Amino acid sequence: MTVTVALAGGVGAAKLLRGLCRIVSPRNLLIIGNTGDDLEAYGLHISPDLDIVMYTLAGVVDESKGWGIKKDTYHVLHMLRRLGFETWFRLGDRDLATHIIRTDLLTEGATLTEVTAQLCEKFGVKSRLVPMTDQKVRTKIVSGDQIIDFQEYLVKNEMKNEVTDVLFRGAADARPAPGIIEALSQADRIIVCPSNPILSMGPMLAIPKIRKAILQRKAESVAISPIIAGKTLKGPADKILLSMGYEASVLGVAKYYRGLVDRIIIDRADAAQKARIEKLGLKVTVADTVMKCLEDSVDLARVVLGST
Repeated sequence: MTVTVALAGGVGAAKLLRGLCRIVSPRNLLIIGNTGDDLEAYGLHISPDLDIVMYTLAGVVDESKGWGIKKDTYHVLHMLRRLGFETWFRLGDRDLATHIIRTDLLTEGATLTEVTAQLCEKFGVKSRLVPMTDQKVRTKIVSGDQIIDFQEYLVKNEMKNEVTDVLFRGAADARPAPGIIEALSQADRIIVCPSNPILSMGPMLAIPKIRKAILQRKAESVAISPIIAGKTLKGPADKILLSMGYEASVLGVAKYYRGLVDRIIIDRADAAQKARIEKLGLKVTVADTVMKCLEDSVDLARVVLGST
């Protein structure tokens, strides 16, 4: 049985995975989700990246935003604001139901892995989606002498803070969720989805046993660059790469992943960078990587699967 393991962040990863799930049997695919973005808000445990993937694969995601549930309403948030609560982290009414269930199950003693499996079942998602760990890992943004919660930097401050460092608190002592190491060691293919290399993949790679398993992989590992022509389609990947000493380019992405992947897929807009990346010892595939629709996602997924 061919086993594919995908490391996934948020929107970009979800778009690729919706195509991948059309051509790979769900029982042959394990998706490892980033939980460094998780937060506690309104008394609830929120897992943004896990939910983006789950909602997308369930066909209920708000396509215009890439997150949340389509046609959602915001009555609860409006009332919270009226009652004097800060509501900069926007959650729709239907979306809140997911977080209420997750928090309730966690409070009862279930692990995040168990809760995610239950939620996926309820949403009809057949692929296996697991958090990178059941323990608390939080991405922190260092801005000068300030340390800011990741969601505060991303959402509340709209990425306006100067980033001088990124921390993954709790990662060094975190244990991978059950089954992850076995899957990575036995995988026929490892896919690093087109997510922010530092903010989305960084938390997973900061967990020592996950990083070690990828470094010792038997299967070929392939990454898809989220940077196209020096820019990111969504989010601060380009800014963060620059702040951490990398080029905001496909070459910068390749250098970040060097040793962790064997091949990188870059957009046709960056075809001129192919030779420079190959000098790093990586194989390079040039393809259309912008996913505007399901057909684009399936086409890119076919490229990924055909690149081994």
